[in-house]
Amino acid sequence: MSETLASRALNVLHEWVQSEALRKHCYAVADSMKHFAKLRDEDVDLWEAVGLLHDMDYERYPNLEHDATEGHPFVGVAWLREHGWSEEICHAILSHADYANVSRETLMEKTLYAVDELSSFIIAVALVRPTKSIHEVDVRAVKKKMKDKAFARAVNRDDILRGAQELGRPLDEVIAEVIAALNADAERLGLAGIVS
Repeated sequence: MSETLASRALNVLHEWVQSEALRKHCYAVADSMKHFAKLRDEDVDLWEAVGLLHDMDYERYPNLEHDATEGHPFVGVAWLREHGWSEEICHAILSHADYANVSRETLMEKTLYAVDELSSFIIAVALVRPTKSIHEVDVRAVKKKMKDKAFARAVNRDDILRGAQELGRPLDEVIAEVIAALNADAERLGLAGIVS
């Protein structure tokens, strides 16, 4: 059996990223991408690979100043191109960073943008639960936390709202689908909850 794109992407992620938190973020985004691909009858393997790779260079080249040509995601994409990854994947990864000035045109690109920050935010909501379980997170809890500006301050609420808008879906629906996606992989994400 030939190696899937997603399994190759997972190997690349593990080579590039040592941080457990960043790996889990990429798993979560990949889970969300895979989930939406199934819903839309799209290429599940391709979408999952994009989710796994979208922040591969963030640990080494975080680009906190949002330089429009250097650092994340440009370093990762240059490496991917050099190693024969498709332009479809590279374009999607570039498009998730607003400062890269690459327009989001495909459903895959719009989905990546919609689930990226939202996946992180939902994980944060799960982790403040007494049980630290994704199984206890619902849409209402997520929306309530979104109003709390002090909570998960690093997550850009505007990106979450814009993501749902660009996808042309109600925010509640996007939140519910991402929760479902993360539920399915709770074990690997460390969100299965504390067994008392």
